[in-house]
Amino acid sequence: MSTITQFPFVSVSGTPHERGVQYGQQAAERVRGSIGLYGQTLVRLGYSEQARNQLIDFFAKQIGDYAPHYIDEMRGIAKGANVDFADIVMINARTEVLAKARAEKVAAVDKEAGDGCTGALILPERSASGNLIHGQNWDWRAECADTSIVLRVRNDNGPDFMTFVEAGGLARSGFNSAGVSITANYLESDRDFTQLGVPLSLIRRKVLEQDIFSLAMKAVATTPKSCSNNIMLGMAEGFGIDFECTTNEAFPLYPGDDGLIVHANHWVSQVARTKLLDLGIANSPDSHYRDWRVRKLLNEAGPKLGRQQLKDAFFDNFGLPYSVCRPPRPGSHDNLSATVAMVIMEPAAREMEVAPLPALNRVFTRYSLDHAPQVLLA
Repeated sequence: MSTITQFPFVSVSGTPHERGVQYGQQAAERVRGSIGLYGQTLVRLGYSEQARNQLIDFFAKQIGDYAPHYIDEMRGIAKGANVDFADIVMINARTEVLAKARAEKVAAVDKEAGDGCTGALILPERSASGNLIHGQNWDWRAECADTSIVLRVRNDNGPDFMTFVEAGGLARSGFNSAGVSITANYLESDRDFTQLGVPLSLIRRKVLEQDIFSLAMKAVATTPKSCSNNIMLGMAEGFGIDFECTTNEAFPLYPGDDGLIVHANHWVSQVARTKLLDLGIANSPDSHYRDWRVRKLLNEAGPKLGRQQLKDAFFDNFGLPYSVCRPPRPGSHDNLSATVAMVIMEPAAREMEVAPLPALNRVFTRYSLDHAPQVLLA
């Protein structure tokens, strides 16, 4: 990470398998980088070969039952990148694998925080362009700045979509041509791994395949999950909603009177807080001021907000190093923790702007459903 490079742009089309092969071929080096980060996770956690195979087979079956074409696409990625299919499953289910190990009190991950993140959504009535703006700082392993990509999918059976994602994964933050946008933040509760469900990355992918917003909400709110997660959805026509999800229940949060939704990594819903125990706040106590800071900065920026005002709020360094925008710092297990990427989306404009390691770099690339990527000099 001595040199900060912009995230590669990967564009694919065709059948799911064909798209996967194209994806694997174009992003092979970064896919292998993701495997380097996660491929040995189960070994490090002490799983035997038999237990590893059983766990990967379980998640592959869950994915196949949920959407068989995801398996076709993942097999294509493995073929295109010349890697094992099991490693691609691992990349897509790594949140569940780590959370399961944490739930089982595996010592190696007791201090491994989940994805951090601070997300925000600006409704059209607060937007200078009149369009909904949706963004996020993704806090995780700084090494992922070298293993992530921006993926554009020309979809034959649904809307085209674009997603910022770890190479080998099917989706993370993104938006589609129907105007649906999504970001997701780490949450943890005492219901985690009381059941096993669909990996979160595939739920995010399902959202991006919907051309009707109510079906995107249904995918988030009703799909059984293995662990908790906060999922924020935007609708270009002018609506946003945040779902604080546990394994079998979703608690909706609506935009405030200020036309904003802001969320970090603690449970906010009063209903959820009467029913659940927040187990994640020990890993991210700074969550309590990160969402407050972003909302405060946005409201101080004026009555009308644009992409730049959202960027400025996400660049906030209050409480360093545990700030909205985090510089790389030592984490557990010889990894670095940081804000890996800042992602700013305007679905109605069909554009996403992304900056790697924003605490160190303010150069964004603008990615479009319609045009070639454009580097935006700071």
